[in-house]
Amino acid sequence: MTVGRFPTTRLRRNRTDAWTRRLVAENRLSVDDLIWPVFVMDGAGQTTDVATMPGIQRVSVDRLAAHVEPAVKLGIPAIALFPATPAALKNSEGTESSNANNLICQAARALKAEFPNLGLIGDVALDPYTDHGHDGVLRSGPGGLYVHNDETLALLARQAVNQAQAGIDVVAPSDMMDGRIAAIREALDGEGLIHTSLMSYAAKYASAFYGPFRDAVGSNAALKGGDKKTYQMDPANSDEALREVELDLLEGADTVMVKPGLPYLDIIRRVHDTFKVPTFAYQVSGEYAMIMATVERGWIDHDKAMLESLMAFKRAGCAGVLTYFAPKAAALLS
Repeated sequence: MTVGRFPTTRLRRNRTDAWTRRLVAENRLSVDDLIWPVFVMDGAGQTTDVATMPGIQRVSVDRLAAHVEPAVKLGIPAIALFPATPAALKNSEGTESSNANNLICQAARALKAEFPNLGLIGDVALDPYTDHGHDGVLRSGPGGLYVHNDETLALLARQAVNQAQAGIDVVAPSDMMDGRIAAIREALDGEGLIHTSLMSYAAKYASAFYGPFRDAVGSNAALKGGDKKTYQMDPANSDEALREVELDLLEGADTVMVKPGLPYLDIIRRVHDTFKVPTFAYQVSGEYAMIMATVERGWIDHDKAMLESLMAFKRAGCAGVLTYFAPKAAALLS
């Protein structure tokens, strides 16, 4: 490490002017780093606000292209699609996930027709489709009902193939079942979908920061106060995250993700430094809502806080970040 002593060494010299600060900046944030999560809903001509996420909306498929067009024009490279599945289509097995005409598939076909060069990322998990709100199927065991890992794998694989055939470029399993990356990769390759990429939610924690998202997709009420601690990671664990990431990479993941984001920057840094693979983070709904709540009270500056929070991900080693701020950040960065 290069060292020096005051007064011959004055680190403030490199901060004095804007042009100097630009020259010595260690990290850059650009539009190319942004992925925008978008909620898709049923119906026609529908746009509804997500009450717990100021400025975020659910949009019906027929309005989706117009909703996304400004982000495309700003140069945002990809969006991540999440369905607000109608309650009538949910059941204990999440069978709507493999319906070739479900909301994700409709959205993918509509967006590919309008914006063929826009990257589409599809969430793979059963929680938007189950009436119990869990990411897998429930079965009886010695301790009562539990999420059955191995029976869920086949359903996730079918869901991933369904999305890829509809035009999804990147399937992103967020379920945290053991072995799901291998099962999905085998299923995709078996259908000739060898170019479909796998972005694994490799280190997804059982976090309190998901609440607004669950409101947006309608799974909060289904959980009835339950949690996902038997399959999502314990927030106390760091070494375990590296094991999860390593297993997913060995099974065929092309990129990996840490979720949530800001409370887990240490995990992002460890994953990046250990594996040297494209590492993403999800600035989740609770993180977004906290910033927006303080902005609405006039306690912090929206643009400065937003960009500073996003720069933190780059500093930690992220190749990119899923963020609800994507269009607003892109407008400033452009």
